[in-house]
Amino acid sequence: MMLFILQGAGSNMASLLMMGVMFAIFYFFFIRPQMKKQKEQASFQSEMKKGDEVVTLSGIIGKISKIDDAEITLEIDGKTYIRFLKSAISKEMTESFFKK
Repeated sequence: MMLFILQGAGSNMASLLMMGVMFAIFYFFFIRPQMKKQKEQASFQSEMKKGDEVVTLSGIIGKISKIDDAEITLEIDGKTYIRFLKSAISKEMTESFFKK
């Protein structure tokens, strides 16, 4: 009888340890990189300034002509302006497009 109780406790401990390992793997491969990416995007959005060339998530390329709290006005061509939310400006697209 005592042997069955010990085997049950060992099995529970192994499954608990396995769940901990799975959580650690999930954290280091999914959660942590996503948090890092969000911090970089937030930093990029706070550092944008008038005159920067940027690309929106939809692929529109323009120069920042005005920045408000949550809104950016892009000059697309000559006297053509479009308003966007700050969150619509893509750091990855901007870096990959203008690093050529």
